Amino acid sequence: MLGKIRKDRTIYLFLLPAFLYFVIFLYYPIARGFIMSVQDFKLIGHSPFIGFEHYSKILHDREFWNVLRNTLVIGGGNLIVGLFSQLVLALLLNEISIVGFKRFVQTVVYIPNLFSWVVVGGIWIFLLAPDNGLVNELIKLFGGQPISFMTKESYAWPIFILTNTWKTVGYGCIIFLAAITNIDPQLYEAAYIDGAGRWLQTIHITLPGLYDTIKTVFLLNLMGVLNIFDQSYIMTNPAIINKTDVIMTYTYRTGIQQFKMGYAAAVSFIVLIMTLVLALGFLRSSNFMSSREM
Repeated sequence: MLGKIRKDRTIYLFLLPAFLYFVIFLYYPIARGFIMSVQDFKLIGHSPFIGFEHYSKILHDREFWNVLRNTLVIGGGNLIVGLFSQLVLALLLNEISIVGFKRFVQTVVYIPNLFSWVVVGGIWIFLLAPDNGLVNELIKLFGGQPISFMTKESYAWPIFILTNTWKTVGYGCIIFLAAITNIDPQLYEAAYIDGAGRWLQTIHITLPGLYDTIKTVFLLNLMGVLNIFDQSYIMTNPAIINKTDVIMTYTYRTGIQQFKMGYAAAVSFIVLIMTLVLALGFLRSSNFMSSREM
């Protein structure tokens, strides 16, 4: 054993910085957060051990269940609508034969991904403004009455999903376009000779060829379903907070603004467990489906 370690010591030395990074910036904060969650944590003085009291309070907290519902609806909507939009846009762009125009469209749809949520939130709050917003100007042009989108709860979830899709669609689209270019062109040539049109080629060649990419992008997006913060923090106002308050803003409010550090740590640990369950559940189900297909 020692001889093997000596033989591979150069490899271990190269791995050491990465190992230390994960220990210091990932595993230690997780362990420290769990310790805080079972304490009545105080910034100054002794923090007594209280067991799982915080977890019990969270499970009986109606506000927690409300923000969990909002998080799942908004995050799930972002995941499904976003993935579908990215895939459809990639398929449409793939049909453009003019290279210059294709690259121009790719650039235009990718630019919002470079903006921070401060910029994106400001743009959409301006566009949806009831007085002089572009959307309401169009509504008035067709004889309708202005709508105060950002103060009506019924519009809150669709607006949040729409703005997130607008911001992220370009990034996923480029990933899918890159994957499409890796599909063997001879498959399309053979299908064309057999009389298959573009629609049948997309259904039977392109989409199956994108299966692994779709699975990867879905998993990456799934990991962020419960970690919505910037969007809610920027775009929420008192009129719609009942629909747009999410777990991360709830954690920030209880931990940073109310100084309930132990309680906030317990909420964060629950989010971590739920994220792992979602990711592992998806991986397990996708592996099961792949094994059945084989």
